[in-house]
Amino acid sequence: MDYQLLAEIWSQLVWPLTRILLFVALGLVVANLIESLKWTNHLATLARPLIRLGNLSAITGASFSMAFVSGVSANTMLAEAYDKGTLEKKEMVLANLFNSLPRYFLHLPTVFFLTVPLIKGAAFIYVGITFCSSLLQTTAVVALSRLLLKKPQAPVELQPRQEKKATLRAVLDKNLKRLRKRMKKIVAFMVPVYILFFLLGRYGIFDQLEDLFASAWFLSWLAPQSLGIVILHVTAEFSAGLAAASVLLADNSLEIREVVLALLAGNILAAPIRALRHQLPYYMGIFPPKLALELVAVSQIVRAACVIIIGFCYYSFTLATLG
Repeated sequence: MDYQLLAEIWSQLVWPLTRILLFVALGLVVANLIESLKWTNHLATLARPLIRLGNLSAITGASFSMAFVSGVSANTMLAEAYDKGTLEKKEMVLANLFNSLPRYFLHLPTVFFLTVPLIKGAAFIYVGITFCSSLLQTTAVVALSRLLLKKPQAPVELQPRQEKKATLRAVLDKNLKRLRKRMKKIVAFMVPVYILFFLLGRYGIFDQLEDLFASAWFLSWLAPQSLGIVILHVTAEFSAGLAAASVLLADNSLEIREVVLALLAGNILAAPIRALRHQLPYYMGIFPPKLALELVAVSQIVRAACVIIIGFCYYSFTLATLG
């Protein structure tokens, strides 16, 4: 018996898939409870100014607020509304992009406290650039939503009509039925997709893609020493790139500017591969497969564009300073 293969299947397939399914189920429960208890409008008020400015609906506002706590629950709320026809596809795509800022804040503490000990002052610049790119994306989405979406008939801040209050038992029974129905569909899509991506990873397809990105000609503008940071960022993980950056900063092989630019390049190149490996299987369990592909593709393109714009501003500013 190949115990190494069994350990690999457990650590890279069974456990991650089980964990994702548990979080999705929890997200469904939370989303259904919020809807059943009429909390959607209350949550939407937390993002009221942006929602009103962008002509977005209350469910988008509620999803935005929920994304500060749980990205799975936020996406599940959008998927449920889309399935019921209360959220059109156009707003569905915009809402997913809109949630980038709270998703960023969810990961900010981890990123910040990982970068500061290793690259010190460069951490503030790197985190600042990624934060500004998230702000740029949110601003662009609000502006685009205002142009593309019609103003909701009812203001976001209005409370729902007074209806007969359902008992907790009735709410739980209703949610349990919906959970069972929804999870059957999610498992039917997510499990085969996750197995497929596990096999692609096991047979080196993603490693080949990572090597292709890491050795791309369009990185020629970076300092030669900083390419190691990019390669580790793409082929290993963020912390490996940070460790390399820390060493190169300590022995004065690279300046702060060069380290920041290398980390940004690694960030842009690594994100699509990780989205394919981790985000897409999970999205296909929540959204229809075609829509899941569109959401992941659009979010990666927009995110990369915003990081490139802010990164180019930093590059140009520092270049002028050096000159």
